[in-house]
Amino acid sequence: MTSRDDVREFLSSRRAKVSPEMVGLPAVGPRRVPGLRRGEVATVAGVSVEYYTKLERGDLRGVSDEVVEAIATALRLDAAERSHLVDLARTANAGTRARRRPAPRTSLRPSLRHLVDSITTGAAVLGNLRGDAVATNELARALYDPVYRSQPEPLSFPRFTFFDPAAREFYPDWAEIADSSVASLRTIAGRHPFDKEITDLVGELSTRSEEFRTRWARHDVRLHIEGIKRMRHPVVGLLELEYNTLGLPGDEGLGMTVYTAAPGSEAQEKLALLASWWASEKAARTPGATTASER
Repeated sequence: MTSRDDVREFLSSRRAKVSPEMVGLPAVGPRRVPGLRRGEVATVAGVSVEYYTKLERGDLRGVSDEVVEAIATALRLDAAERSHLVDLARTANAGTRARRRPAPRTSLRPSLRHLVDSITTGAAVLGNLRGDAVATNELARALYDPVYRSQPEPLSFPRFTFFDPAAREFYPDWAEIADSSVASLRTIAGRHPFDKEITDLVGELSTRSEEFRTRWARHDVRLHIEGIKRMRHPVVGLLELEYNTLGLPGDEGLGMTVYTAAPGSEAQEKLALLASWWASEKAARTPGATTASER
């Protein structure tokens, strides 16, 4: 997944976002392209122009942590971008050793399944690196019922976002969701450059979706930690939910995202209504079950 092209395009795209004034340099002479010149980045980072040019051409072999930090500071990288540059440098320096990764866990630990199920007032989704829903609690299953109806399991959020027209109805802020999805996947791809399943997913999305290709070419990255997400559910209408994503050190490649509503908010009332609806819906889908009106 990681290549000289990735490095070159990432560094040049970040350089284009920084003006001389932002780093305390005078804007001298006309500029054919926006942002800093390579020589200006080298000056701020304290390296030679020749050395920075080599780095931006994609050759990060042998680059020290100190130089990576200096380049990150010169380019005003945020936390996600700094982490991504470190990942790119680590891969360049590791070579084939980076390919020797332990096989990921293929089964879900019972206690982890119990943890997901124990969350009752929030919608909990256990996801893998590719954005698949590995497990959900009852409230998350209800929240994402429209997505489950339109996709075979396991549910793939990236495929739903870019391949299914229903995604634009389900996500009122679809463009923002799409931006976030690609930036998160770009971050994961940089961290796991030799993961074939991630490579295949990026290839599939790039081949089938122009919207994905356009965003992938921006080289934006993002740490998926917390935020606000709006979803339009056919049963309860528009929901505005807070979310937090938790890493699971004992389960490599898995993370749990929990969607909650602010206490006393309209969204909290709608989540309670959604839980009640799902209980009835689930009973109705169970063979041999009777509805309340039939009892």
